Amino acid sequence: MTSPNPVTNPPTSSLALASEFLDRRTPIDRVRGVLHRYPAVSPAVVLVIAVIVFGILNDRFLAPANLSLITQQVAVVGTLAVAQTLIILTAGIDLSVGAVMVLASMVMAQTATQNGVPAFLALLIGVLVAVAAGLFNGLLVTKLRLPPFIVTLGTLNIFVALTLLYSSGSTVRGSDMPALLPSTGQTFDLFGVRVSFGVVIMLALYIVVAFILGKTAWGRHVYAVGDDKEAARLAGISVNRVLVSVYIAAGAILAIGAWIQIGRSNAASPNAGADLNLDSITAVVIGGTSLFGGRGTIWGTLLGALIVGVFRNGLSLAGLDVLYQTLAVGILIIVAVGVDQWIRKVRK
Repeated sequence: MTSPNPVTNPPTSSLALASEFLDRRTPIDRVRGVLHRYPAVSPAVVLVIAVIVFGILNDRFLAPANLSLITQQVAVVGTLAVAQTLIILTAGIDLSVGAVMVLASMVMAQTATQNGVPAFLALLIGVLVAVAAGLFNGLLVTKLRLPPFIVTLGTLNIFVALTLLYSSGSTVRGSDMPALLPSTGQTFDLFGVRVSFGVVIMLALYIVVAFILGKTAWGRHVYAVGDDKEAARLAGISVNRVLVSVYIAAGAILAIGAWIQIGRSNAASPNAGADLNLDSITAVVIGGTSLFGGRGTIWGTLLGALIVGVFRNGLSLAGLDVLYQTLAVGILIIVAVGVDQWIRKVRK
């Protein structure tokens, strides 16, 4: 009987030691692993800390009236962030979301007030305009193979110019519109907090999109395309079709944001939403969605939108100028991207 070869058959104790060495991880590695598996954990922690800190700094922060204001402000940014999330999940980015929303809102308002179009039909026309804008972006990205950043940087200026030309730079007041258009700004009482119908629409949108991303083949394809386009193509996924459909869906969502914006401000202004592009990207990135695509959750985006709203409101109550609030949001973006890079280095 031959004795076991120590080279080809190492002792069990040696295998155990090697396995223990390879699996040994520091506490920081474990934290990074958790954040990689559950992207919404870090924004949830940041949100809780921010609420506690701002609540301590200013007694008015946790007042029902102020909480109502935060939720209404978040309704617009949160809706645009849903569209931004879909695009960033495919490893793209859309700098034109605010411009498309404003263009759709002006079309809704002016077709109803100046052209005598029924309110519901005016809403549909606004949706079609936003969908067409999304389709335009998607075709430029897929057919011309241009980077989404460059495409949407260009269309941002195009849509802003179209809005100013169409509206002649004039604002349409809510009192001049049919009741349906500004109806998203109406509120009801919920545990002492005034909640607008725009907030309800936004939350319903999150539920629908979360279901689509998590339970449908299209949602899985969105993640696959963002994670690795070539691998998705080899798996039989029509990458260009998925990308175009994402930009179209984003356009439809931006039209909903336009409706909410009209109710929020009780007007349609061609100059509204100057910071919405920045805030929507901030909400998505802070919410744990990777700018490199393929990783993130829609609920993390909601937490990110709440963080943006809490920071802007809290800093405003602290008496800081709007410029410093924008500065703080910019710092949040850099920190969030840095954290995302750190999380992506998790050992497989």
